[in-house]
Amino acid sequence: MEKVVKINLEAINGFLTREEIVDAKKRAIASFDTLINRSGIGNDYLGWLDLPTNTDEAVLQRIDQIVALWKDKIEVVVVIGIGGSYLGAKAAIDALSHSFGAYLGRRSFPVILYAGQNLSEDYMAELFDIIDKKSIACVVISKSGITTEPAVAFRMIRKSLEERYGKVEAANRIVAVTDKSHGALKELADSEGYETFIIPDDVGGRYSVLTPVGLLPIALAGFDIRFLLRGACLMQKICHLRDHNNPAIEYAAIRNALYNKGWKIEILANYNPKLQYFAEWWKQLFGESEGKNGKGIYPASVNYTTDLHSMGQYIQSGERILFESVLSVEDSSRCAVIPEDARNMDGLNFIAGKRIDECNKMAEAATRIAHVDGGVPNIRIIIGNISEYSLGALFYFFEFACGISAYMMEINPFDQPGVEDYKNNMFALLGKPGYEEIAEKLRRRV
Repeated sequence: MEKVVKINLEAINGFLTREEIVDAKKRAIASFDTLINRSGIGNDYLGWLDLPTNTDEAVLQRIDQIVALWKDKIEVVVVIGIGGSYLGAKAAIDALSHSFGAYLGRRSFPVILYAGQNLSEDYMAELFDIIDKKSIACVVISKSGITTEPAVAFRMIRKSLEERYGKVEAANRIVAVTDKSHGALKELADSEGYETFIIPDDVGGRYSVLTPVGLLPIALAGFDIRFLLRGACLMQKICHLRDHNNPAIEYAAIRNALYNKGWKIEILANYNPKLQYFAEWWKQLFGESEGKNGKGIYPASVNYTTDLHSMGQYIQSGERILFESVLSVEDSSRCAVIPEDARNMDGLNFIAGKRIDECNKMAEAATRIAHVDGGVPNIRIIIGNISEYSLGALFYFFEFACGISAYMMEINPFDQPGVEDYKNNMFALLGKPGYEEIAEKLRRRV
């Protein structure tokens, strides 16, 4: 079977004994059984396990219809969502897009912009500076419709659409991705006649990138969601194998073994800036899944080689509490060769004629050796290239590994009770009815 995601654990030698690795893999296999048999805590949120192979072609065809309808008449699609409702889509779109696409002129597909992922007044005002001059449409993503940030953004953008186009045409420019039967957004979508896609009840936000939550925005940006799902399908087959060489089992086992020996921070490193937002998606996936009950590996990220000139010092010589997982891409999609210079004032003629990608790979190898020598364990996660296929595989790989890893810590991977604390405080301070008693106590501390 093709290995679309490969794990290299050579740089773990010296940090874990063979016995520790064997023990971790045994525990990972037990947690694999819990996950695959749907017998663990949170098992009512395992709809994502079979999503790649169970995706309804009729849903994909409806997505195709929206893309065809908007492709020529819409310049900007505003995707409204927060957390898992936008990070997966943005991770894929950023990875697959031209780095300077905004400057290429006429596009074949709409520009994708985002709203509802923060409460910055400047951001929202500046977004309107752009969209007020463009033909726009909106995809609003929320199970409940009452999450503060996206609800505020949607209220503002819906008002703008209705004022510009009238209610009927505005409704044609809004698609809701929401609960199948409940919630404020579902109720509004039904009453206003918005096209609606369903977020499955048994799929949590951070595991939802392979539902319409991620598929619709990715398709609207012009990318092949069937190819994405093909990669995820292959990874589903690989991850469901009860085998010590299953890469998801290996990854979960090694990171847990390191955690139990005192390495409490995992840095996801990449050597391609296109993967920056993939790391943001990964941080939510593992942070919300594992960070509870006083446990969990803290997920952080760096973008190399850029961050070698900022965070590199700490990673090399700081406190020995972190390990690296490196996203390594075998093949670049473009070619850029370093020219020779007759004067050679910068002393770089020794790399003249080499591709930049070759230099990047040598930087990766050199950094790995230096960090390992400095006491930083290193896991390599290797994909062939950056494509819809490889990203689909990578999304599923990390989701499955995360489920195993959290179960190894005896944690529910699928809830996030801690996020309610700040929300309750915020509602009280904003004057939401029913929060008066809390508000009185909080105002003394503000």
